[in-house]
Order: sequence, then structure tokens, then C-alpha cells
Amino acid sequence: MYENQSHTNITAGLQYQELMALVLFSIVSTVPSCVFLFINGTMLYTLRSKPVFCETSRYILLYNLLFADTVVLAHSQLMYLIAAFRIRLMYPVCGVLVMLSNLTTEISPLTLVVMSLERYVAVCYPLRHAAIITIRNTGIAIIVVWAFSSLNVLIRVLLLVNFPFEELDSLQMKDFCGRESMLLDPLSDLYDRACTYFLFVSAGMTVTCSYIGVIVAARSASTDKASAQKACNTLLLHLVQLCLSLTSTIHNPLLIAISKVLDRIMIVRIQNVLYVCIIIFPRCLSALIYGIRDQTIRPVLMYHLCCQWKRSTLLSDAPNKAKISILITS
Repeated sequence: MYENQSHTNITAGLQYQELMALVLFSIVSTVPSCVFLFINGTMLYTLRSKPVFCETSRYILLYNLLFADTVVLAHSQLMYLIAAFRIRLMYPVCGVLVMLSNLTTEISPLTLVVMSLERYVAVCYPLRHAAIITIRNTGIAIIVVWAFSSLNVLIRVLLLVNFPFEELDSLQMKDFCGRESMLLDPLSDLYDRACTYFLFVSAGMTVTCSYIGVIVAARSASTDKASAQKACNTLLLHLVQLCLSLTSTIHNPLLIAISKVLDRIMIVRIQNVLYVCIIIFPRCLSALIYGIRDQTIRPVLMYHLCCQWKRSTLLSDAPNKAKISILITS
């Protein structure tokens, strides 16, 4: 009797410890996500608040990059909470969420490629930059980026259609929703790997070649040294962003490998650390880089951030001020 009671107490203690760890780490991951979603949202609003941002190709491309990163960040946080609270979805619902993730995840590296080419043209062909990098051409480039990503998603959907879902006992998933859980066919897994490798290798080579081209141009006497150095730094940051985006693709496989050798509580802790470092941080890098480095964006962004902070403070203090005024009048 005492052994059964002690075993029950130990089990209840472990369940309580696991629940508290789940709640704690959910808060730890959700708070940074909400903070950076607020910053990204303010940055998106900033990039539509002035005509100079809407009429400059570089800022239009930045808006596209930031929009994709914000959607990925919000989607990743939603998927994290669904997995953390052990909510099992239907296959069609999970498929829609995973395809949305695939679409927006591929937008970021492709936009970084276009932004790198824009900086290369600006430094190496300064006299032709205005003729090549126009608003119309920038719009066409963004449409091509979204069309390419949408085509990849369409191919993934067609590969899923071939899977015999009618042979399943239920459309309710037995595992948590994730990218790997929708690779139901070996052909889907092969296409996913090939597409990921091709995308990041080609994007990495393009950004690297642009960087080398800018360095070579910077050594010539006819090139503006300050502009070339700034472009080199920007391309290096693009390369870092691309590498961080690549690391996000190994998040789930890394967790699966770790789960085979560690206990559940340690896995939850490692999962939260990896989630913050690999998923959240890369999606906030664009706002931090351009919000701090760009002399045109920084004052406008700080103005909007401060205004929203003051507005929320005034709204929170409004009831107290109303109470004080009532006491004074009475």
C-alpha cells in the first residue's frame, strides 16, 4: 500500500514538474515572439509611412523580406504552442499550415538574393542603377519570387495527393503537426531535400558572388569607397541571414535525433533554447539590422515605437486619471 502511494506521489510530482516546465518555457518563448512581432509590425508600418520608402526599390524589397519573416515568426509560434500543449490536428489542417510555412520560408532567401543583386548593381554599375533597378522591375522580381515559392508549394501538394489517405483509419493525426509529419511519401521527402539544398546553395553562391564582385569593384579608382564598403557590410549581413535561415531547416531533425538519447524534461529545455536561437532570432534580424543601421529608417522607426509606447502608457493610465479627476471634482 505504501509502495503504491509513494509511486503515485512520484508520478504526480513528475507530472507537476513537467507541467510547470511546459508553462515556464512556453512563456519564455512566447514573450520574445510577441516583442519581435510588435517590432516587426512597427517596422512594416514604418516602411509604408513615407513616400521615400514606397518609391525606393531597396525598401520595397525590405518590406517583402520583413513581411515573410513576420508571417514565419507568427506561424512558428502558433505551431510551437500547438505542439507544446499536445494538440493533434487533422491532416488537412496540418497540411495547410505546413504549406503556408513552406511558402513564406522560401520567400526570405529568394528576397535576400534579389537584395544582394540590387546592391551589386548599385556599386558596380552606378550609372545604370536607376535604369535597371526601377519600381516596375522590383515589382516583377517580387512577383517572380512569390510565383517560384507558390510553384514549389503546388508541387508538394500534388505529391501529397498521391498518398492513399482513404486507407487511414482516421484523418486525425497520431503525432504532432510539423513539416516532417507531412512528408508521407518517400518522393515527397526526396523533393523536399532536393528543393532545400538547391535553394540555399544557389542563394548562397549568388550572395557570395555579389560580395566578391563588390570587393573587386571597390579596388577600382572610379568606385565610391564608402558606398562599396557599406555594400560589402550589407552583403555580409545577407550571408549571415541566409545561413541562419538554413539552420532553421535542421531544427526538427535535430530535435528528433536528441529525443532518442535524452529524457523528456531535458528535451523540452533544449527545444526552447533551439527554438529561440534558430527560429525566433533569425526572423527578427532584418528589423534589427535595418532599424539600427539605416539612417533613413532609424529616426522614423524610433518615432513610431516611442509613439506607440506612449499611447499604450496613456491608455493604461487613463482609468487612474479618471479616478483622480472624480475625486478632485467631488
